[in-house]
Amino acid sequence: MRQGRKETAWCKNRKPGSIRGGRNQLKIPNKVFTRLHSISPPTKDQELPLIIEDNCSREFFFPFNAQEILEALSHLPTSHTSGLTHLWLRRIRKRDYKSGNFPFGSYICGSGVRLIVLYPWPQDMTLRFGKKRPLKKVLNNYKQWTEDLFIEDGKWCLRWTEEAIKRFYIEDLLFHEVGHHVDYYYRRWSEANLKQVEEFACQYAIHWSQKKKHVFSAIETEPEKT
Repeated sequence: MRQGRKETAWCKNRKPGSIRGGRNQLKIPNKVFTRLHSISPPTKDQELPLIIEDNCSREFFFPFNAQEILEALSHLPTSHTSGLTHLWLRRIRKRDYKSGNFPFGSYICGSGVRLIVLYPWPQDMTLRFGKKRPLKKVLNNYKQWTEDLFIEDGKWCLRWTEEAIKRFYIEDLLFHEVGHHVDYYYRRWSEANLKQVEEFACQYAIHWSQKKKHVFSAIETEPEKT
């Protein structure tokens, strides 16, 4: 027996027991990355957010560890980060990255879980787009971090520095996903207004990266002791 449209306005599949929540990327297809929803909600006595930290393959690395990400989150208003249940630094398969569906991060919610997922960066610090030159609007998205565009083996690539990658992870990626979390609680987004959802998260990241410019320096590696 199918449920009515009112009860399941957020999804196409209205069969009982269908998975709730999950974020779709506006610009990047997400079919390659199965949105696992087997994560159990936290118990009342657990300190949140819970940490899941995967080991990367040798082709990738995480610019920050989980504790450094939590430090960055602590600089945002508590009301914006409360309710987050999990932080997952999730490994990525090389073939998925090469397919052009590299998501960087996502926000997943449902069944008592509010999860931010962050993916690693390639060790050669190069973002590859394929044989077609990336659109100007795509390059403009990365302009504040790098403009080092070049061609390698017939494919367009964007070269990054380690510092630029770190700034990108905090100033754009992490704050963007927190923006989705805030938007979910205050505006109750759905797939019906996906464009507005992405716009809100983008503006949230821009606002707080400018307002909290000290966040990046606060979580950099401590200087060597003399």
